[in-house]
Amino acid sequence: MHQTFFRSAALLAAVASFATLPALAEDSRYNQVALRAEVSSEVAHDRMHVTLYSEAQHSDPAELAAQTTRTLNQALQTARQSKEVIVSQGSRNSYPIYDDKGQQITGWRERAEVRLESGDFASLSKLTAELMKSLKMGGMHFSVSDPIRKQNEDALLKDAVAAFQARAQLATEALGGNGYKLVSLNLNGGGFQPVMRSSAMKMDMMESAPIPEIEAGTRQVTISADGVIEVQMP
Repeated sequence: MHQTFFRSAALLAAVASFATLPALAEDSRYNQVALRAEVSSEVAHDRMHVTLYSEAQHSDPAELAAQTTRTLNQALQTARQSKEVIVSQGSRNSYPIYDDKGQQITGWRERAEVRLESGDFASLSKLTAELMKSLKMGGMHFSVSDPIRKQNEDALLKDAVAAFQARAQLATEALGGNGYKLVSLNLNGGGFQPVMRSSAMKMDMMESAPIPEIEAGTRQVTISADGVIEVQMP
C-alpha cells in the first residue's frame, strides 16, 4: 500500500514539473523586442562597359563570314592599343534572310560583338568614338568594381550594427528598462540599386558626339540589421 502511494506521488511530481516547462519557456521570452535598423549610401560607378557590334548581310555566307572577320580583326587591333581598356569578343551569330513568302533563302546576315571595359572613362570614350567609324553601338552600362563594393559594404556593416544598438537603447529606455541583452542579430545586404540615367540616353549622346561627357551615376547599397533584444527591467 505504501509502495503504491509513493509511486503515485512521484508520478504526480513528474507531471507537475513537465507542466511548468511551457511557463518557463514563456518567461524566458518575456520583455523581448524585435527591432530593425537600416543604413544606406550611394557609391559612384568606377567601371564603364561598352558593347559594339558589326552587322552585315551578303548572298554568300562564306564571303559574309570573311567580311565580318576582317572588320572584327581591325577593330580588335585598334582597341588593343589602348592599354587602359580590357578588350574581349562577345557573341557572334548568323541567320538566313528569306523572301517575302518565307520559303527561299535570299541572303545571310551576320552580327558580331566587341566588348570593352575600363576604369578610365576618358580613354574608353575616345576609343569608342574611334571604333564607331566601322562598328555600331550595342549598349553601355556602368558598374562598381569588387574592391570598391566590398569596402563600402564593410563600412555599412559597422554603421548598421551601430544603428541597431542605438535603436535598442532607445527601446529599452522607452520601456523603462535599465539595460538589455542581445538575443539574435541578422545582417542583410539589400544589394546595389542603380541610381543613374538610362543607357539609351547615353547611347544617343555617344552617337551624336565623338567624345561626350560621361555621367557614370551611382548605385545605392543598403544593409539592414534585424534582431531581438531582451529588456532588463529594474
